[in-house]
Amino acid sequence: MLSAVASPVHAQSLRVTGEAGYLSEWEVSGNVTESISGRVREFSGPLTMKHVGLCNQAGPEEKVAEIKLQIAKSSLWPHFNATMTMDGSKCTFSGTLSNTYSGLMDCADAKGVPITLWIK
Repeated sequence: MLSAVASPVHAQSLRVTGEAGYLSEWEVSGNVTESISGRVREFSGPLTMKHVGLCNQAGPEEKVAEIKLQIAKSSLWPHFNATMTMDGSKCTFSGTLSNTYSGLMDCADAKGVPITLWIK
């Protein structure tokens, strides 16, 4: 991830994978594309959210979410703010980013939802 933050003017795409939910019941995957905006790097794109917990006969539930990441270089590791929108509901989380982020996101209907993301 540091190479994505420290590189010159080229817009980049990053692969986002991970898991979310109190029981890690949602598998997250997608690609985000950069739009350059001064000192803050902004990435956005669609994510597929696949329910990998107990499933119904029709198979696992899948939803499409949109994620927006704002990454600012600060000291050794970049700091980021993220907003994920799914079904009209927004979830937010922030932290220090290396190749992996593990923390909690706050949504309109649930606070402290665990999320782990790998960004390559």
